[in-house]
Amino acid sequence: MTELTPVGMAVLALLNERPMHAYEMFQLLMSREEDRLIKVRLGTVYHTVERLAGQQLVEATGTERAGNRPERTTYAITAAGDAALRRRISDAIETPAYEYPLFPVALSEAHNLPAGETVRVLNRRLELLRKQVDDIEATIERVRTEDVDEAYWFVADYLRTQAVAERDWLQTIVNRIESKDLPWPYRSKKS
Repeated sequence: MTELTPVGMAVLALLNERPMHAYEMFQLLMSREEDRLIKVRLGTVYHTVERLAGQQLVEATGTERAGNRPERTTYAITAAGDAALRRRISDAIETPAYEYPLFPVALSEAHNLPAGETVRVLNRRLELLRKQVDDIEATIERVRTEDVDEAYWFVADYLRTQAVAERDWLQTIVNRIESKDLPWPYRSKKS
């Protein structure tokens, strides 16, 4: 059996709540803002459900049709799916794994840009990070007022903490480049 992808984990977790069809899963993932954690696409959800069914981690429990809409198959998690989900969650939490994000690579090569351009793009990222922090804080406030159990949303606090740390660190880097405390080695390449 292949390792569960993040979308596979999300699908199994939803089916652990109750049986549902793929489109409902997609809608629920989006309404819960899970797209902050995983790349959520409708086609990916359908493909993931098919793959999990092939691995016998989910099973079709029925089909329904509402009005002129296409027929939809409802799925439920199997005992093997539940075990796979629990195992994958435990492994992912327990064992740190470097995920090779693009941003650190771009930062490590930022010296290939002039200092002014580097400051400009970092300031743009800082604007977006500030908005991201505000959005996450609004989400946290909303779920608190809705009395959603914290176990369902505490990851939002993790995401906020990460964004705040990145924002603060980047602001320091921008300040250092602008004050020339961080010398910038960019050299113009002559044609």
